[in-house]
Amino acid sequence: MAREFSVPPVVFPSNDGNPSVQSQRRSPNVAPSFQQPSPANAGASTDIPFMSFDIGSASASSSFSGPVFAGSIYAPGGASFFEEEPPLLEELGINTRQIWRKTKSILNPIRVNASLHEDADLSGPFLFLMAFGLFQLLAGKLHFGIILGWVTVVAFFLYVVFNMLAGRNGNLDLYRCVSLIGYCMLPIVIFSGLALVLPQRGVAIFAMEAAFVLWSTRTCTKLLVDLASCGDEHRGLLAYACFLIYALFSLLVIF
Repeated sequence: MAREFSVPPVVFPSNDGNPSVQSQRRSPNVAPSFQQPSPANAGASTDIPFMSFDIGSASASSSFSGPVFAGSIYAPGGASFFEEEPPLLEELGINTRQIWRKTKSILNPIRVNASLHEDADLSGPFLFLMAFGLFQLLAGKLHFGIILGWVTVVAFFLYVVFNMLAGRNGNLDLYRCVSLIGYCMLPIVIFSGLALVLPQRGVAIFAMEAAFVLWSTRTCTKLLVDLASCGDEHRGLLAYACFLIYALFSLLVIF
């Protein structure tokens, strides 16, 4: 049986030091009464700085507003921002339609439209050279560096030969020379793709090599004569130089 003990009252001195004023300790079984703060004191700040907050202001600012950027394209009138931007390929100077027209003109060796090649570019030639290197890679030959190096050397060679023949009247620059040689590499690229399914060291592949080399030579010679001045009187020498260039690339396919 539990025994009950009487707890003596605790006497605390008051502020004026009078011990007569006593405050008794409440019994443990008496629940303390809490007084809710009045609405007037709800927004009052407490003594602790980080515990002071205003519920009313928090509820008023609870509405979320998205970030606002200066000159944002998400503005109501900014939807036409991307519409006014030119295509990425056009910004890089790559005209796919022009490349396709030049490619179709090379595919017709009888009627080559030289006016399409007045605007020289290197996008089409680079595409053809990479395709040529890819076909060589499928044949087990890693010739990417050799192809790019040889194109640079032969373009400079043809540029020097033409300007020596034409003298001061020649208007063939090195950039256009690289563009013409690269576009006229298309028959050699086709030949390298067909050589993957043809027997090596056979008569058929040598006959096909001669046909595609002559195709490239005729096309390149015609473009040089039509686009550059003083080229008609040196057609034979220019054709010989072009024949050596494309015969050199065809040897990469056979050997």
